[in-house]
Amino acid sequence: MPSFLLEVGTEELPADFVGSAIQQWRSLIPQSLQDNSLSASSIDVYGTPRRLAIVIQGLPTQQPNREEEIKGPPAQAAFKDGQPTKAAAGFAKKQGVALEALEIRATDKGDFVFVQQRIPGRPTAEILTELVPQWITKLEGKRLMRWGDGDLRFVRPIVWLVTLLDDAVLPVELENGSEKIKSDRFSLGHRVLSPEKLVVDHPNNYVDILRRAFVEVNPQQRQNQIQEQTQAAAQKVKGTTQIYPDLLAEITNLVEFPTAVVGNFDDEFLNLPTEVITTVMVTQQRYFPVFKADNSDELLPYFITISNGDPAKSDIIAAGNARVIRARLADAQFFYKTDLSKPLESYLPQLETVTFQEYLGSVRDKVTRLSKIAELVSTQLGLSENERDLIQRAALLCKADLVTQMVYEFPELQGVMGQKYALASGEPEAVATAIFEHYLPRGASDRLPRTITGQVVGLADRLDTLVSIFGLGMIPTGSSDPFALRRAANAIINITWSANLQLNLQQLLEQVATDFVTAHPQARWDELVHQLQEFFLQRLRTQLQEETVDYDLVNAVLGDNDFEYKLRALQDLLDVRDRALFLQSIRNNGELEKVYDTVNRSTRLAAQGDLNTTELHPQLINQELFQKSSEQAFYDALVQLEPRTIAARTSRDYQQLITALAEIAPKVSNFFDGPDSVLVMDSDPEIRRNRLNLLGLLRNHARVLADFGAIVKT
Repeated sequence: MPSFLLEVGTEELPADFVGSAIQQWRSLIPQSLQDNSLSASSIDVYGTPRRLAIVIQGLPTQQPNREEEIKGPPAQAAFKDGQPTKAAAGFAKKQGVALEALEIRATDKGDFVFVQQRIPGRPTAEILTELVPQWITKLEGKRLMRWGDGDLRFVRPIVWLVTLLDDAVLPVELENGSEKIKSDRFSLGHRVLSPEKLVVDHPNNYVDILRRAFVEVNPQQRQNQIQEQTQAAAQKVKGTTQIYPDLLAEITNLVEFPTAVVGNFDDEFLNLPTEVITTVMVTQQRYFPVFKADNSDELLPYFITISNGDPAKSDIIAAGNARVIRARLADAQFFYKTDLSKPLESYLPQLETVTFQEYLGSVRDKVTRLSKIAELVSTQLGLSENERDLIQRAALLCKADLVTQMVYEFPELQGVMGQKYALASGEPEAVATAIFEHYLPRGASDRLPRTITGQVVGLADRLDTLVSIFGLGMIPTGSSDPFALRRAANAIINITWSANLQLNLQQLLEQVATDFVTAHPQARWDELVHQLQEFFLQRLRTQLQEETVDYDLVNAVLGDNDFEYKLRALQDLLDVRDRALFLQSIRNNGELEKVYDTVNRSTRLAAQGDLNTTELHPQLINQELFQKSSEQAFYDALVQLEPRTIAARTSRDYQQLITALAEIAPKVSNFFDGPDSVLVMDSDPEIRRNRLNLLGLLRNHARVLADFGAIVKT
């Protein structure tokens, strides 16, 4: 079966585009082949800084033939008195069939004429010739460009094309104004090590031909080589290195033939904080730092770079890289010494010159706001006076390092340098730690703050940003979220959950919104609070589903257009998490099924009554209206259930509530379907109301855990 190769040769591609294009093609091309009724035994997608390539194995020589049913005119128009009309003759002629081939079939809109056509499959070569330009031009990137005098858009100019179907060149042409890029079998090897043209004789030989020309087209192979060479290079200098995933991914797509090169820098720079040195290396220079083999927190005066040049010239490359890193570290050393020349608190006035947001004032103004919010959080949590003092000090200083020379040069170090400068200034360790921790988590894989000081300051910082930006009407839409508000809301939820903080988020939102509206009278308090509520509820929904809670159980604890549940969730983030996880656990172990039918049926019927959803006490039930013993048994069970439900709600031991509901279930079933069952919707309005109230009380007991009406039976 035929094999196919497409190679798009370009000028140097951005590293992030290489990875993105590979992923796009892995999705686009299989679907494209399927849409054209072409199968393949394998599709391999490759990419380097100078090329994107696909090798497809096991293609058919042509599409399969297919039968297609074609609908014609209505039968009454096609035939009259059993004889074909001009309409029938015209349809048959258009389809290239005899009149005898026409069939009459019944449809929803009456009888119509049909014909069964056999469509021969098109040759694969013909289809690929049409698809290849689409595969190239459908690739999306951040900054597409045009070149020459044409309108063809791609991330970088396309220099050559290789399109082979087995050993034959498939003629493909890209038009770009007066320039035509025609496909051939000629590729190019490594720019330095093998710059001459290469002849590719067959798609199956493509990878090996390029490999002999010092180009490893398989990105996974390049990544493996980089990891192995980097660790081996570190071991040669009696060290080890950390493989940073983002750096590894970037470097993999910056080189075609990786070679690990070891360089060194002066020992005196080791006096700099480790974070400074690694930031210079990783973020600024794309180097791998080298740590002591027996202490992964302590650096050695070496670095490892991945060269795309001639391995024979590694010493020259290392020397050039060393000159660059020494200059960068010398700058960092100067910044560090200058910053340490005065205490961290002395930088506070400079924060007034840094704008946080045009309508929200300076960063110093933000510090004032978040300090007040931190006090509100501290009050809610009932923290000690000493804890409050530490929190206020940390809140005051948490942004001070933004105006230091080190953070100005290396913004990635905000918080990191604040912690170090705070310790050097004699601040308590709890304050210094909180300055670093209040930024956590910085990313999806980062840890959460571990100290109460860092947790409270981090919560206050994010609450200020959320309320302030929402108050200005700058609500995230679609993928646009320039202030990372979704991440801020997720952090608030995760910090609260991880530290088990008894936080009333609803109250905090109302309090902070009040302060915002006082300062910005044009904002509407009720609208602002509502928007924040809905935003956090959506974040809660997402976070609970990420905790592997089923969607319907999430709906059951957050409520579907049920304000009572929404408010309860925001008033107690721990409780909504615990109820959701508990529901998932009793679904998994089968306990939910034991009470589901009884509670759900009661919930549906109770909706036809007028009992509120919070009443638990059975005193409103009129026992004199009972007509069957099942009603009395139901009532007596509700009397016994009330203290158990209240205890479960108070202690949040929802297991005892589920156990109690399971015990009452047989009596409710007898009320519905037993030998002494009743008709709930009795013709007497008083009896009907009394029975609906019984069901409403049971519903309300279950609602202490969740809205069973939102749960889907599995």
